[in-house]
Amino acid sequence: MLPNWQKGIVTRIEQATHNTRRLWVTLPETESFMFKPGQFVTLDLPIHEQRNKRWRSYSIASAPDGSNEIELAIVHMEGGTGGSKYIFENIKEGSELTLRGPHGIFVLPEDKEKEHFFICTGTGIAPFRSMLHYIAHYKLEGYKVNMVFGTRTQSDLLYYDEMRQLETQIPGFRYLPTLSREQWQGSTGYVHDIYEQLCSQRQPASFMLCGWRDMVDEARERILKMGYDKKDVHIEIYG
Repeated sequence: MLPNWQKGIVTRIEQATHNTRRLWVTLPETESFMFKPGQFVTLDLPIHEQRNKRWRSYSIASAPDGSNEIELAIVHMEGGTGGSKYIFENIKEGSELTLRGPHGIFVLPEDKEKEHFFICTGTGIAPFRSMLHYIAHYKLEGYKVNMVFGTRTQSDLLYYDEMRQLETQIPGFRYLPTLSREQWQGSTGYVHDIYEQLCSQRQPASFMLCGWRDMVDEARERILKMGYDKKDVHIEIYG
């Protein structure tokens, strides 16, 4: 059974990058919004006459903390089908949204025997941020996580300072950003080179891919060619 639709109130908006906003949404009809880190909510936006064409899904970027407030990270899609355009042009602090959730099985893995690779681009970092804050908050031990985050320039590095801070809080966590269109002190190029180098020994590993379809499709193909099983690859596609 699907969760019921409920009201959400946008309590805060922050322009995180030139094309990405962070939205904090309070759910006044729910005392404590329970979800698993990595899940998403669906918004019903007034952008089409057919209801199912108004639905847009966004990963919850915050970790479950027992409150009724969640954070969403939303990118303005140039040439998109209207969801992000509506949000950027019409949603302000105090605006009301209609949403339901949580949904999804793209959640924090329980297996601590394998090395985990969180591979993402753009706002695909959102579910992994939820997972990492959950690990840090509850001081979960035994996880070995490499997060490979690809974007174009330093100004597009969503949650950069937070990820560096989480590296100091989670013993087994490494944050590995890479830029495709700018030289800097860190890695340059695409995400694929990084996880392929880190997995050159074919150690037991699990791969979680979240971001644009082209990246996800290519990563899945490369990982399988490396000799990993399709059961080791979990995906969440944006766009």
